[in-house]
Amino acid sequence: MGRFRVRKQKMAETPTRFYCNYCQDELKAFSVRCCECTDFDLCLQCFSAGAELGSHQRTHDYQIIDNALLACGDKEWSMSEEYLLLDAIETFGFGNWADVASHIGSKSPTEAREHYDSNYIHGNLGKAAVPEKPSFKVQDHTGPEDGPLSPSLRATFTPVEMSLADQQELGYMPLRDDFEREHDNEAETLVSNLAVTNEDDDLDITLKLIHVDVYTSRLKERQRRKKISRDFGIITAALSSTASKTKDQKDQKSTATPAVPKKKPSKEETELKEKMKALAQFQTGKEQEEFFENLQKEKEIRARIKELIKYRRNGITKIEEISEYDEAKSKRDKRKEGKKKIVDKSKRSAVISAKKTEPKEEPKKDDREIVEDEFQAIKASPGFNYLSDREKRLCSSMKMKPARYITLKTVIIRDHLMRRQGLPCKTRYPSNLDKSHRKRITNYLTKSGWIKVS
Repeated sequence: MGRFRVRKQKMAETPTRFYCNYCQDELKAFSVRCCECTDFDLCLQCFSAGAELGSHQRTHDYQIIDNALLACGDKEWSMSEEYLLLDAIETFGFGNWADVASHIGSKSPTEAREHYDSNYIHGNLGKAAVPEKPSFKVQDHTGPEDGPLSPSLRATFTPVEMSLADQQELGYMPLRDDFEREHDNEAETLVSNLAVTNEDDDLDITLKLIHVDVYTSRLKERQRRKKISRDFGIITAALSSTASKTKDQKDQKSTATPAVPKKKPSKEETELKEKMKALAQFQTGKEQEEFFENLQKEKEIRARIKELIKYRRNGITKIEEISEYDEAKSKRDKRKEGKKKIVDKSKRSAVISAKKTEPKEEPKKDDREIVEDEFQAIKASPGFNYLSDREKRLCSSMKMKPARYITLKTVIIRDHLMRRQGLPCKTRYPSNLDKSHRKRITNYLTKSGWIKVS
């Protein structure tokens, strides 16, 4: 088998390819050629294994052949020389052909320059890598002669409209968005005396760069505060407050009739706005105002939902029935208040009669009916029969279910006994238990002798 040479017709610069006569692999770098056989080449793997084929014997003389020719088809340049050429140009720069030729060792400066131009500039590699017409996308930053001093610095905010007197009063320059005395006004002292000299070592330069970074962060904080004051209208609010004070003083001098004051926000609204101030660094003034209004709407909707749920639990399924229900409820509440007054009156009379030495009279039939009506709201609840009369009155006045009262009573007495035994214990009341109810229950248990105040 002869030496295989494959060459494509369409690409004139494609090199000749050589293949091993034994394994048919392409010979890319080095190969072994038999000196006794005609056109017989082996790869290094087959030669080391002692491959024999046809008349070729492993004992024949051989020579090492360098098959690493240039991919562009120049047979006079080996692959190692190509590597040296590219490495020399990268090291010494394009145009220093004397140093490039000295680095290669086997080529003259003229040969190195012609080979590089023909293969890497005018060849296929050059055509694919270097465009024929370079596109220069350069932006012209030259400003007009009659334009602003810094055309590249464009204002991204709308200046606040104010008179010259207002500017002097606030110490604010609206067109520059600067104050006469800025936030952290001494920040420039960090870099005012910095200078880089040839005598500075790496540590000095690093320290000076740290000073610059700190100064930059302080400038960013100053700009952030400006942005917040501009977005939330703090400057305009200061102007309006000053103008309103001046106007009020003029009105007081001109007429004795006071102006109608604006509606003050409620305590809840003021507290909510105070809590929302932390979000000012993440929202604009308009976004925060919309957020506050949405929270107020959410609160109103939640209250309305609770109200409708209450109506639903009482059997009201239509909006038209709400007015009738409210009217009936108000009448029922009035009757309860009247009954409560009668019960209080009977209690006072019972206390007065207890102080007397005469035997206690049995309550009248009407009074018993009143007491029964008083417990009507909790009479059907579980645990009602386990309560004393005083406990029934206590639960009725607090509108508390007997089962809930018995549970609270058990917890309080249990914790009290544990504390008397020297065990550390802290009574944990339910979160929805009113403080006044808790105090009334504790006072009752103390007066009744269930617990003792330590």
